[in-house]
Amino acid sequence: MTEKIEIKALKNGPYLIAGNATFMDVDGNSKAVDGKMVALCRCGQSANKPFCDGTHRKINFESDETLVVLPILE
Repeated sequence: MTEKIEIKALKNGPYLIAGNATFMDVDGNSKAVDGKMVALCRCGQSANKPFCDGTHRKINFESDETLVVLPILE
């Protein structure tokens, strides 16, 4: 059984992901973040995409904590 992963959109900030997850790049390099919190960029301006580097504060990014339509890939 797969453990649930929680993704939360912070107001005016990144997506926070909590739980066991593995991130993989196009070259197949992977990094497991088991039991840690990861912040993914939502403003599109991070120099460390897909991860948040705090740029949203510098550019005054504004967005609610609303849930967007999520495409489900099967």
